[in-house]
Amino acid sequence: MSGVSTSLGLVVILLVTAGCATDRQGAGTGASCKPFVENLEDPNDYHILLTGVPQTHGMRSGRVRLAPGKSIGLHNTKGNEELLVFLSGSGVAVIGEDTRMQVGEGQVAYIPPQSAHDIKNTGTEPLVYVFCVAPAAPER
Repeated sequence: MSGVSTSLGLVVILLVTAGCATDRQGAGTGASCKPFVENLEDPNDYHILLTGVPQTHGMRSGRVRLAPGKSIGLHNTKGNEELLVFLSGSGVAVIGEDTRMQVGEGQVAYIPPQSAHDIKNTGTEPLVYVFCVAPAAPER
């Protein structure tokens, strides 16, 4: 997973830099955010990477490790959109009442705002993924 970790570290730093370069109403200026690289090899099953304001202009992120047969639990994106980057394992993303998508290593999944969803590990190995959550832009 070290090659994936290095690549993902670069993605995280690019996302933070891009998010901070954009001046959002009430979010301050891009100068308040600083780029950084975070180690994904934390022993915990849930590892926070980005905490939101003031570290970012609202983006939050973390790395999740789900044991076989486990799920993250049903939750709602509310006014946020979410991107999931799957690093290893396999599972299913359950979105709303009708949508089930197979997910696994090397894939990304997008969860739109106002979506109830759950991630379940259906494989025999840990399902490891990074989530990035950001406030959805107003519809134009």
